[in-house]
Amino acid sequence: MLNGSVDKRILNFLVIILLSVITFWWTFFIYHLPFEFEVVASVIVIRMLASRLILRDYSLSWSKASQKTFLIKSVVYIAAFFVYLPIFYGKVRFSFLVSELFLYLFSINFLMYAYYYFINKSKVKKTKSVVIYGAGKAGIKLESEFSNSAYKIEYFVDDDKVLQNRSIDSVKVLSKQKLREIMGERKYDLLVIAMPSAPKERIKEIYDNLSEYFKTIQVLPSIDEILTGKSLATQLKDLSVEDLLARHPKDLDKEKIASFIENKTILVTGAGGSIGSEICRQCEKYGAKKLILLDHSEYNLYAILEELKDVDAVPVMQSIVNKEQLQKTFQNYKPQIVIHAAAYKHVPLVEYNMQEAIINNIMGTKNVIDVSIENDVEKFVMISTDKAVRPTNVMGTTKRICELYAQNAGISLENSNGKGTDIVAVRFGNVLGSSGSVIPKFKKQIEEGGPITVTHPDITRYFMLIPEACELVLQAGAIGSGGEIFILDMGEPIKIVDLAKKMLELSGRNDIEIVFSGLRPGEKLYEELLIDESDAKTEYESITVAKATAYDLEKLNKDIEELLISSDKLVKLKEIVPEFNHQMNL
Repeated sequence: MLNGSVDKRILNFLVIILLSVITFWWTFFIYHLPFEFEVVASVIVIRMLASRLILRDYSLSWSKASQKTFLIKSVVYIAAFFVYLPIFYGKVRFSFLVSELFLYLFSINFLMYAYYYFINKSKVKKTKSVVIYGAGKAGIKLESEFSNSAYKIEYFVDDDKVLQNRSIDSVKVLSKQKLREIMGERKYDLLVIAMPSAPKERIKEIYDNLSEYFKTIQVLPSIDEILTGKSLATQLKDLSVEDLLARHPKDLDKEKIASFIENKTILVTGAGGSIGSEICRQCEKYGAKKLILLDHSEYNLYAILEELKDVDAVPVMQSIVNKEQLQKTFQNYKPQIVIHAAAYKHVPLVEYNMQEAIINNIMGTKNVIDVSIENDVEKFVMISTDKAVRPTNVMGTTKRICELYAQNAGISLENSNGKGTDIVAVRFGNVLGSSGSVIPKFKKQIEEGGPITVTHPDITRYFMLIPEACELVLQAGAIGSGGEIFILDMGEPIKIVDLAKKMLELSGRNDIEIVFSGLRPGEKLYEELLIDESDAKTEYESITVAKATAYDLEKLNKDIEELLISSDKLVKLKEIVPEFNHQMNL
């Protein structure tokens, strides 16, 4: 019993012989010449050798044929023609051989295409409808890949007026407006946005215009994320709320970041957290010489260490509260740059664990700053938060005290130190998908069938993707000269209830209810990024500088010591940060 592979080769072998005999017979008939067996047999042998040696088979797979397949076969047989032409030139006319060649090419390609079209098309029943937005290379490749799936390509949509009202493989190319007119009350199964180089704002615009006409929307990854060698169809992903909310800063200066990071030894505190781990990835990307990963969580430290393959990474399982151990770490590894991302950030949890938050956030930050100065660190960058602006909760107030210490320690101590340490803080709002943030929580609630809980119908927050926020942090660190609090442009604030509605739309779960649960301890309706209106600009539109707040460092140190032992910590916090307006929301 012959296996399938051998059976196919024999079949292809017989098809080539049969077609050669038929096309030769027909050509002899047209030219009124007697059938010459030696000519036919010799040409068949040459064709078989060419097919076997060049195509590595008697034929390419007909079931996987494509325009490229037809072209390859044609080139192979034309090449074979130039082998047997000299042999029979004079015996039969040149025009005879050319006629037979093109009759043969037409016949075999027609058979292959018919097999491909009828066999492949009959394999899968077309039960789902798809529209491809983008009639460029990616869209055309997807259309080819979908041909052997359950999806029927209804239309292409493209913004290029040159392409509109034309057809690609019998599929019409429409404008966005024309598609809306055609759709009416109908809903197709899938919209694929095949525009890997399109900015997120463009993706959002397409979603806003066409989402009502489709059950599901999928997108290709960005052009940098597409994997070569894999089909595009397998790389499609469902459109996410992150895709719709993400903002890509237009003035991201990668050269400036690279000059800041490249060939430097960098210590990152909180290296396993949402922000810290992304800072580590960016440092690896921009060519850091060595990364010192400092985190008190064993699992988080392990997870980020496993990710970093292209940089010398040293895991240090340590708490920033232990100054003596920090000192040993700094003396051992001599970091040139310190990026301080370690902090307790969850507002309600900090309200319930005030003492621990004060020790970790304030004393921990003070320890890292002091040790950085003592060990001649070139630059110290602290991650801050919009919740430090006119704080209504303990977490925001602790971070504001950290800002005050960073700003005034940098100003006061750099003159007394031989080299000086440039100390800057970078303040920004929520990042999409960070641990403990609202988006993972909503996703879990949707998976469980709801309801989605939103604290208040009017609550708003700023959002930015973690990678973009971290790159801007590094960019701000690169331009800082000491004492600045940089503020990242987060765009317009977003209503959390609108975010919940958008996530329900994307999930197709409009049956899930949104419930308002009331503000949590320390939570406020609106976050701010500036304490005072500030005209302090940088060379980058996405980064501005907050107005400096002077605070005598000796007094601040004394106030922090008193805070640690105070029986009424809220009163002392209010004394250090007069704008602290505690909102318990209980």
